Amino acid sequence: MRSAKLYRYELPMDSGVILREQRLKVREGFIVELTMDGQTGRGEIAPLPGFSVESMDDAYSQLVEQLALWQHEKEINLEALYPSVAFGLSMAQLELDGILPEEGCYQAAPLCSGDPDELLPKLNAMQGEKVAKIKVGLYEPIRDGMLVNLFLESIPDLSLRLDANRAWTAEKAQQFAKKIAPSLRQRIAFIEEPCQSPGDSFSFAIDTGIAIAWDETLQHAIKEEHFALEDLNGAKAIIIKPTLIGSAERCLGLIAKAKALGIKAIISSSIESSLGLTQLARLAQWQLPQEVPGLDTVGLFAQQLEVAWPGCELPIVSLSDQALIWQC
Repeated sequence: MRSAKLYRYELPMDSGVILREQRLKVREGFIVELTMDGQTGRGEIAPLPGFSVESMDDAYSQLVEQLALWQHEKEINLEALYPSVAFGLSMAQLELDGILPEEGCYQAAPLCSGDPDELLPKLNAMQGEKVAKIKVGLYEPIRDGMLVNLFLESIPDLSLRLDANRAWTAEKAQQFAKKIAPSLRQRIAFIEEPCQSPGDSFSFAIDTGIAIAWDETLQHAIKEEHFALEDLNGAKAIIIKPTLIGSAERCLGLIAKAKALGIKAIISSSIESSLGLTQLARLAQWQLPQEVPGLDTVGLFAQQLEVAWPGCELPIVSLSDQALIWQC
């Protein structure tokens, strides 16, 4: 006997969260709950405003249709669904089938912005590689370059991940690179999408010796019918945001291909609730135990949902307190 429930959640956000120049006051999403033979699996479907191709209404329409098919034991074609819907349904099925391990990787690369001394306690608490993250592209590239150089100079065993969100022209990216000593550049694990044009980002990597990672470029490329990861030239890493990429199976295929090509794969958040975020941590530990995932977004919320993120002291609201909008 199969049954399914669909909840819609609304969680208040920290007042400072801005996405694509829009303030995100409330995070909305759906939680699907599948039950069969006494077992339950959950998945989160949360289109990210300004980033996902689908809206909440789009996702809802697909979810109701697909859950009815699942309840009647009919096949679901995950590849034909919106990315967030495909991912949430596939994760619920993985959990239902007992395939998704319980153990998760809850270690996050701390975000740093000012004083290297403030970063040291967080790095000392990390197991393995000392890796931190800096957002660049918000200020002048020369300032960003000087800041990155300062951190690398001050902390000899530090590895940095940088995220530029396509902020720079080719010229500005070069201004940034010139402020980083050539001897320190290898400790930049990667910079995500430094330039507005992927071609300029590729040239930047060749000219400067600073590794790049594909994020938005991967999201766009994977939609193509004949997508092949090996055609995405020049990147040392790919950033996998499952809510924006698609089903768990698609993400696992990307990870396997990246490993075969010698490319780092990093599982990253699309600002899911603590319930979805802990599932991403479990996926990361299962598939990429040697890589620190990019899951440091629980602090953007004012509340957690149903499942606590380890070490987070934010209040937890129950799933049963959210709106149950459909069941079968």
